[in-house]
Amino acid sequence: METLDQLIQQRVTKLEFVRQSGRDPYQTPFERDGSAQDLLASFTEEKTVKIAGRLTALRAHGKSTFADVRDQTGRIQLFFSEAVLGPEKYAELSTLDLGDIVGVAGACFKTKTNEPTLRVSSYTLLAKALRPLPEKWHGLKDVELRYRKRYLDLAANAETRELFQKRTRIVGGIRRFLDEKGFLEVETPMMQPIPGGAAGRPFKTHHNALNMDLFLRIAPELYLKRLLVGGLDKVYEINRSFRNEGLSTRHNPEFTMLEVYEAYGNCASMMTLTEQMTASVAKEAAGGHKIQWDGKEIDLTPPWRRISFAELAEKKCGIRPTDTLEMMVEKLHQKGQLKAEAAKLPKNQLARLVMDWLDDLLAGEKGAPVFVTEFFELFSPLAKSLPGKPGIADRFELFIGGIEVANAYSEQNDPIEQRRRLAASQELGGEQAQAMDEDFLEALEYGMPPAGGLGVGIDRLTMLLTGQPSIRDVILFPTLKPDSKA
Repeated sequence: METLDQLIQQRVTKLEFVRQSGRDPYQTPFERDGSAQDLLASFTEEKTVKIAGRLTALRAHGKSTFADVRDQTGRIQLFFSEAVLGPEKYAELSTLDLGDIVGVAGACFKTKTNEPTLRVSSYTLLAKALRPLPEKWHGLKDVELRYRKRYLDLAANAETRELFQKRTRIVGGIRRFLDEKGFLEVETPMMQPIPGGAAGRPFKTHHNALNMDLFLRIAPELYLKRLLVGGLDKVYEINRSFRNEGLSTRHNPEFTMLEVYEAYGNCASMMTLTEQMTASVAKEAAGGHKIQWDGKEIDLTPPWRRISFAELAEKKCGIRPTDTLEMMVEKLHQKGQLKAEAAKLPKNQLARLVMDWLDDLLAGEKGAPVFVTEFFELFSPLAKSLPGKPGIADRFELFIGGIEVANAYSEQNDPIEQRRRLAASQELGGEQAQAMDEDFLEALEYGMPPAGGLGVGIDRLTMLLTGQPSIRDVILFPTLKPDSKA
């Protein structure tokens, strides 16, 4: 069997032959009449067309050759004949290899097996591929290689191409849904002087001309709320956000979020919006409200179930929303959920332990969509409180198939209370501390209308709607640890 180096050298030799014969092996441009899908949709025998794409099959039979060319939309069969092309041009087919990009012109016809085919009258090499595409891509054991070399995954695997086309349709469906409801799409800074709007460790950078440190945003929330102050009542942003944290099947340091804010709305109105939007996008992207996830069928038809987080925590370990952090830790210790020495940890680590335990409470919600409501105020510094329920924030998290997909609340618009809550958050320290953004607090002092806000993880939602087990499967170029084989 020939080695990879030998195969590459053979292709380099063909490349040099093409150049020596006076042809450019990397030509531009090539004017197409349409895509493979367009051609098949409007297929008419003897119609002359020009298409281009990657050669994925070559089958020579003496003085005729069948080939397949593929573009983003699909595959079309080609037929090369010495009788049509002439001996010299037909002989040049020997310089082509699988993976080459070619442009062809010819007349449409159907073979004896009734397959739509293009009888090539002329062809042009547009880009010579010096490396062979992987064979039997589905059989590769190294899944990580597909993430590292996504271009090969896309080139060789039709399912991967369809997956990312579906992701685009999901994002497009979200945009259409919100646009039709009168929301305005906006853009806010990705580099921020203060990383606010969420809990998380930011990436830090430096602006040389201004000689100032900046942070890649962990969330666009505080800027979007400024827009509510300015009179833009219904806004959304499909944004790239960044958190300097670990990797997992649910986490990538660079991720895509949808954030929506509606003046005069609240947590309840965001629930309705979330149900309607998710059901609408699922119908468009998955063909209906029922999806397959982790071996189970999940029905996304609204309305969805609601459960109280506060009630769940009290039932499980007697934890109440008015408890201090230290009281929560003590109760967890008494129930055998934490070791006694945990109480000696700094506050920020205590908060992380409690939040991790609270998250574990929801680990069993692996089926149909469920809104988990009544979160603790202690861990929700940007949300309004629920009237008549001390220590409880008017907030929900949405879980589908056991995955947290969305987070929403009635937005805090009292500047004095917001300052107090941010200060309390800072007392926790560490990643749980929310930044004290003085400009944002000043904006609130001008008056922000009551509002509901919603954040949806686009990557996680795409995982669910496409049935993928890992967030890396739905991100074109996920963050990976350095390749030890490189």
